[in-house]
Amino acid sequence: MKKVRVAIIGASGYTGVEAIEILLRHPSAKATYLTALPEECGPVEEIFGQLRGRLDMKIEPLDLEKLADLADAALCCLPHKVSMGFVPKLLDAGLKVIDFSADYRLRDAALYEKYYVPHTDRKNLSHAVYGLPELYRKQIAPARLVANPGCYPTGASLALAPLLKEGLIKLSGIIVNAVTGVSGGGKNPSVIFHFPAMNENLLPYGVGTHRHMPEMEQTASDIAGKPAEILFQPHVGPFDRGILSSVYCDPTASVTSAQLLDLYHSFYRGEPFVQILSRPVALKHIAKSNYCHIYPAAVKGKIVVFSAIDNLVKGASGQAVQNLNLLFGLDETLGLK
Repeated sequence: MKKVRVAIIGASGYTGVEAIEILLRHPSAKATYLTALPEECGPVEEIFGQLRGRLDMKIEPLDLEKLADLADAALCCLPHKVSMGFVPKLLDAGLKVIDFSADYRLRDAALYEKYYVPHTDRKNLSHAVYGLPELYRKQIAPARLVANPGCYPTGASLALAPLLKEGLIKLSGIIVNAVTGVSGGGKNPSVIFHFPAMNENLLPYGVGTHRHMPEMEQTASDIAGKPAEILFQPHVGPFDRGILSSVYCDPTASVTSAQLLDLYHSFYRGEPFVQILSRPVALKHIAKSNYCHIYPAAVKGKIVVFSAIDNLVKGASGQAVQNLNLLFGLDETLGLK
């Protein structure tokens, strides 16, 4: 069977190389075109030494005509604002697009502009599909443009979904407290992510202002069928990768930990990448995998749910390949197990 040909735009970053690694082991898809800013181009093995002897390709400046000839789909690993300058051209060239930025995640353009910048591609925003497979699988399969979810919203939304679907929690007062590794800051991090600042350190950031908060609320409201309000507080810790989320909710009725476990097992039965644990989760257990580990518990009249994902895999490139598989009618787990 002919392999799906995949272009990676922004291949020189962390999510780019993660996508390359996944596609190298994918039996039905392959990377056929790698592109980045001119100053970040060259033989891929010179940019990422771990690929030496494994991939004989160059990262090149973007040539849209060449890309359209060489690819069936594009993974757009670009920052917000930048991405929506390229996505319309990729769609016009006939490609299916999975966008890693926030440019197509929020359906309300005004809300996007409140947290980001003016939106210049409202036409495509109107038909973009949010790419969280466990919750939007049916909408993803026929789509042409998939908005790959943010890393924090992935872990938080999967932790909350069963409770919201069953109406077991109040829709206000939900708190998501999460810690990410420094790779969440990207290849060109801010001062607080610099090694001397991060070593043996742990700190909150984006207090009350983080851009993933409205994304979480949008998904929670979708599942609940009515507006949900979330307070999201991110932190960064001195480790490379992973996100541990602690989610606190007020129940609408008395519930036990055993009942919560039964609910979560039932809700995620058959999901290849969500695993429900009867003990606390740990980041080392999901590192470099596309799994999400979840542990729900009833504690002192509250419901507490812990989730763990790898921010570069289930929180980015792994989820993108999961979406790619859905777009092309492939087994959803290909390249990811």
